[in-house]
Amino acid sequence: MSVHQQPGDASIAALREPLRAGAEALGLALDEAQLGGLLAYLALIGRWSRVYNLTAVRSPADMLTHHVLDSLAVVAPLRRQLGKGVGARLLDAGSGAGLPGVVVALACPDIDVTCVDAVAKKAAFIQQVAAALRLPNLRGLHARVESLSAARGQGFDVVASRAFASLANFTAASYGALAEGGIWMAMKGKLAPDELAALPAAVTVFHVEPLTVPGLNAQRCIVWMRPASPALT
Repeated sequence: MSVHQQPGDASIAALREPLRAGAEALGLALDEAQLGGLLAYLALIGRWSRVYNLTAVRSPADMLTHHVLDSLAVVAPLRRQLGKGVGARLLDAGSGAGLPGVVVALACPDIDVTCVDAVAKKAAFIQQVAAALRLPNLRGLHARVESLSAARGQGFDVVASRAFASLANFTAASYGALAEGGIWMAMKGKLAPDELAALPAAVTVFHVEPLTVPGLNAQRCIVWMRPASPALT
């Protein structure tokens, strides 16, 4: 598969200005190459979804709001958490079609992004996106997140998820992948108090950050967490 124009891509190309406006509403100044990359990514999702079940959302306009702008909404908060550090490493756990990982990789070329998924075809899709869009800071990894380890200094500064699992399951599964001083970034919709209460004492929630996604009439937030002790109990 390539990112060259194909039948049906015209509807995606028409989304350039809505994408630009949405990014600006989020405080992001994306250049033309980044805008084009995000639209090419949407086209790839659409083509692969004809064969593989990457997403249930098929309308390009809905994919723009529900997937791309929703993922772009985390970029400014992520930048604030990382500060001015260069070369940060982010793991997108249970990445699926690469959300938010691919979007972060496109918007933040200085962040090294690994999208891990237990489904081989989904990891292969990420590899195809990285090759087609020439993103040296993106890779797909076929593995279970539980199998990843921060040994030998290979941990991640941020471990992210988007509708991957409950907070308790997410942090337990990905704890071993965190670098020293690393944090979790969990994208959530309406957050149930019971879900926060179910977290073990070894995990500290240090910020619940509301998000406003342009064009999306739904509650969204980021739950920022860090380890409170060396190991989960």
